[in-house]
Amino acid sequence: MSAITSPLKGEDKKVVTTALQGALVDLLELSLLGKQAHWNVIGHHFRSLHLQLDEIVAAAREHADTVAERAVAIGANPDGRASTLAKTSEVPEIEAGYINDGKVVAAMTDILGSVIRRMRERIEATEKPDPVTQDILIEITQDLEKQHWMIEAQR
Repeated sequence: MSAITSPLKGEDKKVVTTALQGALVDLLELSLLGKQAHWNVIGHHFRSLHLQLDEIVAAAREHADTVAERAVAIGANPDGRASTLAKTSEVPEIEAGYINDGKVVAAMTDILGSVIRRMRERIEATEKPDPVTQDILIEITQDLEKQHWMIEAQR
């Protein structure tokens, strides 16, 4: 069996692999929490939030796939298993059961803000070792910041 060779070496590969794995965990967790909120939101703004949460989930899933494929392209193995998410996620939890629309807006604003902060740290960390990965992270962060703005505007 052959392995994928990496254009990155040593410490550069380690820094980039760590950034990509962290981004993957954040994005997968965001997609799961977005669906949890989507299924359980109640209140006067149910319909608009229900649809907006689907947009957030779709974006998170698409970006997770891009991140995982980038990891493989540089010779790293992405790990999106549920057990890995449970052990390593730093994303704030969302409550179980029905959630009032105002609480969903507050929770998703906090969740997105948390993910964005870590994405910006990864952008900075990957600037020198791999500008290609940095570009991917910048694009993801731009999209997440747009989603953050759109959900936060409902407060």
